[in-house]
Amino acid sequence: MFRRKQFLLLICGLLLTGGTAVAQTVSFEEYNPKSSLVVKEHPVSRAKFPFVDVHSHQRRLAPEDVDKLIREMDALNMQVMVNLSGGTGDRLKETIAATKGRYPTRFVVFANLSTDDLNEPGFGLRAAARLEADVRNGAQGLKIYKNFGMDLKYSSGERVKVDDPAFDPVWAACARLGIPVLIHTGEPSVFFDPIDLTNERLLELTQFPQRARPAGKYPSFEELMAERDRMIAKHPKTTFILAHFAYHANDLQRLGRLLDRFPNVYVEVAAILAELGRQPYSTHDFMVRYQDRVLFGKDIYEPSEYPYYFRSLETRDEYFEYYRRRHAFWRIYGFGLPDEVLRKIYYSNALRLIPGMPRDGFPK
Repeated sequence: MFRRKQFLLLICGLLLTGGTAVAQTVSFEEYNPKSSLVVKEHPVSRAKFPFVDVHSHQRRLAPEDVDKLIREMDALNMQVMVNLSGGTGDRLKETIAATKGRYPTRFVVFANLSTDDLNEPGFGLRAAARLEADVRNGAQGLKIYKNFGMDLKYSSGERVKVDDPAFDPVWAACARLGIPVLIHTGEPSVFFDPIDLTNERLLELTQFPQRARPAGKYPSFEELMAERDRMIAKHPKTTFILAHFAYHANDLQRLGRLLDRFPNVYVEVAAILAELGRQPYSTHDFMVRYQDRVLFGKDIYEPSEYPYYFRSLETRDEYFEYYRRRHAFWRIYGFGLPDEVLRKIYYSNALRLIPGMPRDGFPK
């Protein structure tokens, strides 16, 4: 593991006290230079169009919490929030009652799988049957968490692979039921790389060493991606929404090839703004070309962070700060997307993909 005491940046400069050259050592975490660049700024506090956040996790569902959530959504122009943490069985019913039960046009809830009986014969068929019951009870999609493919294991210790045939009945059920699967596979590719001075996420991996995915303990990034692609190929009638731009936001050409190969695949922009924001021209062109395949998502719910997404999507602003420095020590730029593309990313693609999506509050 890379040691924090080695994680230092040596800055030598002239201090104003007598103009004496003094060596000053600060940590990379402390070094945060103020830009002298003067450019036009267009902060955006509210999305230009009503939007659907397809990637949120809400677990505090007391009436007062949900009421506060609605007020915050209104301020952001978020018309519908998709809560991916719906659970299954009775918990799913409780989640739906607490959100959709009180605000029918403002929430969508996705179900989750239980793997408690993973080691018993016939797991896939039982899981599919539970999902069908969840859909009858109001679930409008299925969310698969990132432990699938990495940490989920059989009692023998064997890793459950992303393309494990035991889960085929679940993906087939999603196709039959007409619901999408929003699936999180892997982590950023650099989390699988050595933690050294060449790793561009060194700050985050130093602050959160548990996020590293070292070889020997985890499959490689490429192994996970290959398993994911084989799973998608086996189920062409199932709609897959790949979380976090499929973790290819740093390689848009690769992602374009993936979308060209699989017409049943879509992506959402949660938690990868730092990647897109440093390549505004490529991102603009990608979003325009694949405007029918991209959805809006945020992941960690923090109202103050949404405006960074709005500003990136809607403006051509240059070199502005990203909201979480551990993700990016660089600054980001706006893509300046045209309105017809914004409308699709903000809401119309989600309305098309998610069954029973409320239509109230969106432009006709």
